[in-house]
Amino acid sequence: MRFDWDNIKDESNFLKHGIRFVDAVTVFADPFLLFTEDFKHSQYEEREWAIGEMENGSIVVVVFTIRDEIIRIISARKATKKERKQYEERI
Repeated sequence: MRFDWDNIKDESNFLKHGIRFVDAVTVFADPFLLFTEDFKHSQYEEREWAIGEMENGSIVVVVFTIRDEIIRIISARKATKKERKQYEERI
């Protein structure tokens, strides 16, 4: 898998949520990764959410889009209690 992101957005995301995109992409190695479409924010491009466990054990939500077979990270944050429950029900 190949990943891409905007470095300014990465810094902004880190300041807001405490998660770097380089760490967030580790969720894509999670065998229990949960995907869902982000219809609310897909006006200009198709976006998806991935809920999964990062390498460090944190359960996070990563918003992304796929462009030319490259996963472009848009944001990453800690999962809410509801999102954690959805994820944990799968494992």
